[in-house]
Amino acid sequence: MTTADASWPMDETDDEPRGPVGKAFRLSAADSLSLGNALCGFLAVCVLAWSAISALQQDKPFAADPRFFGTAVVLLLIGATCDLFDGLVARKFRASAMGAELDNLADVISFGFAPAFMVVIWAGFNQQIPFLLVMAAASSVLLAGVIRLARFACVKTKSGDFMGLPIPMGAMTVVSIVLLFPPSIWAILPVFGVAYLMVSRIEYPKPKGNLAAAVLAWMMINVACLTIWVAGLAGGDTLIKVGAVMQMTIVAAIPLRVLMFKREKRKEQRKASAGVG
Repeated sequence: MTTADASWPMDETDDEPRGPVGKAFRLSAADSLSLGNALCGFLAVCVLAWSAISALQQDKPFAADPRFFGTAVVLLLIGATCDLFDGLVARKFRASAMGAELDNLADVISFGFAPAFMVVIWAGFNQQIPFLLVMAAASSVLLAGVIRLARFACVKTKSGDFMGLPIPMGAMTVVSIVLLFPPSIWAILPVFGVAYLMVSRIEYPKPKGNLAAAVLAWMMINVACLTIWVAGLAGGDTLIKVGAVMQMTIVAAIPLRVLMFKREKRKEQRKASAGVG
């Protein structure tokens, strides 16, 4: 046997995984929440797909039904609630070896693929909008979300805040656009803006303490508004429009506030340097 032949089994053994492999297959409570998040995203896609499939089976032209969209959005909000709590549960109790990976994979489904698919269902059947433009907008949401999650795993900011629009907030903003506007070329353009914010270097505050409680309360209010809207109760249309506008306003206001803060800081630095000189 040659030296190369003798070393071959050892090379193969070196490629085998090391570490606590058995523990990696044990799901923690936080992992269950991540899986719930992924399931909610998958069910949201199924609901949207069924809305189109049922119309095709009946040989009818497809028209977006608010009930299907409302159900899908409620599922995404439930997924966002699971995503909000999985980190808290992991810190409070026990995190598994694959917790972070499960969290990111679930987020890709619920806040990357699901809202991208929603854009396709919302505008893809409108003959006045080029289908390539619809696909480009949907793809930008998905790819920006994937890049956003990959960067979050690799890059940490000095302040501890998020660099770029967090993917759950980005998904909810895309949903707000879909719910607030009828499909048109002008309504699709803000979708590209949301995708840009997700991959931008603008820092968004991380929900901690009171801010986390406010985010949870905001989600619960949105679920209540969506339920009223889907049920066709009085005032439902107004509530859903107000909620969508507030979501878009919050996302747009944070970058403006950051830019104003940086401009004020530069002015103070120039004054300080002028005083020293």
